[in-house]
Amino acid sequence: MATPPHEDQGGTPSPIKVLLADDHTMFREGLAAILSSQGSVEVVGQSPNDERAIAMARAKKPDVVVMQVETSLELARKAVSEMLALSPQPRVIICTMTENPAYLREMLRLGVSAYVHKSSSTAELINVIRTAILNPQDDNIVVAMPREALEYSQDGAGNVLTTREMEILLRAAQGWSNHRIASSLNLSEKTVKRHLSNVYLKMGAHSRIEAVRVALQEQWFTVSEIAADTNGHRSRADDRV
Repeated sequence: MATPPHEDQGGTPSPIKVLLADDHTMFREGLAAILSSQGSVEVVGQSPNDERAIAMARAKKPDVVVMQVETSLELARKAVSEMLALSPQPRVIICTMTENPAYLREMLRLGVSAYVHKSSSTAELINVIRTAILNPQDDNIVVAMPREALEYSQDGAGNVLTTREMEILLRAAQGWSNHRIASSLNLSEKTVKRHLSNVYLKMGAHSRIEAVRVALQEQWFTVSEIAADTNGHRSRADDRV
């Protein structure tokens, strides 16, 4: 759990230390200025990307990290997981324009404290930050999203892919055979086939090609991530599974 803010000798809470991670410089700097104007908040760092944000969080040990997830779902999952694995663990608040239900469901599953759409007011975000720290035992998650997106995410909660399923689907998209996927993940081919069957069922797909097309449409991963593997070798016999 996140470390609650320290108190000075007079018993007054010290400012909540906040780290901002967002690649939109104007938004990030504007938000930093607004937060810094609050006596209860101290912005201890700003980062234009997740990788640098994780390094800064490790060094500065913020109470709260406000980050966006406007990358592929796989990269967002990796960044948030690494941030939540830090010790002491910061509270992570997602502040994003992304309304994709798959992102929302996965971020909540990972254990973020809040998922706030950028259409929300600054006052709402400040209240979320304070709530995350001043009520450290509160396990409730704050979600500030357009109603339509929230309703859709609740309706489709059973369709989110697991981390393992995403790993296998990405490798399948890169043209890896079931045998190669199994070897890389230390699984049996039978297990890989079972995972792919679960993926198809959740996505309403009937083949690798269809599943990959849906994943790209939903931005679960990108074409550049697929192209990043230059040594994949497709096995047509496996592709039917």
